[in-house]
Amino acid sequence: MTKSVDYYCFLSSPWTYLGSARLYEIAARHGATIAHRPVDLAKIFPVSGGLPLAKRAIQRQRYRMAELQRWRDFLDVPLTLEPKYFPVDTIPASQLVVAADTLGHDPGPLAHAILRAVWAEERDIADPATLTAIADAAGFDGKALITASADDDVRHRFDAFTQEAIDRDVFGSPTYIVNGDLFWGQDRLDFVDRALAAA
Repeated sequence: MTKSVDYYCFLSSPWTYLGSARLYEIAARHGATIAHRPVDLAKIFPVSGGLPLAKRAIQRQRYRMAELQRWRDFLDVPLTLEPKYFPVDTIPASQLVVAADTLGHDPGPLAHAILRAVWAEERDIADPATLTAIADAAGFDGKALITASADDDVRHRFDAFTQEAIDRDVFGSPTYIVNGDLFWGQDRLDFVDRALAAA
C-alpha cells in the first residue's frame, strides 16, 4: 500500500515554511508521496472560526511573534519575523504550484522555494516576474508555469482544493492528513512521522 500525505498549505504561512523541509524529509524516509493542496485561508477562516492576523487579539499576536522566534531558533531555519512582503496575495503563487502539479512535475521544490522567498528572502510572491525567477531557480520553466497557472482548469483545481479542505475540516495551515487522520501545525510533524511509520 502506497503511503501518502495530503498536504493543505497556505503559501505565505510562516508555520508552513517552518515545517516544509521537515515534511519532505519525513515523507522521503517513509517512501511516502505528498499530495500538495494549496488553499485560500481567506475562504476557510469564515467557516472555521479563524481570523486574519490583523484581526486577532493583541495577546495572540504577541505570542505568535514569540513562538516564531522560538521555532526559528530551535530549528535553525532562516526566518525574518516581519518580512517586507507580508501579508501578501498568495493566489498567483498557489496557482503556480497547482500548475506544476497539473503538468506532472513534483511541486515540492517550488512550494518550498515560494515559502522561503517570503520568510527568508523578503521577496514579493504576488509579482509575476518574481514568481518566474523563483520557479526558474527551483528547476522549472518559469514562463511556461506562469502561462499554465492562468488556465481555467488550474484555477478550478485551486478552488476545489480549498473546498475540499473545508469539507475535510481543515481550518489552518499547514494541515497534514494521513490515512484519514488530520494533523494541524508544523509542531505535529512528529505525529505525521509516527502515522507514516504505522501505515
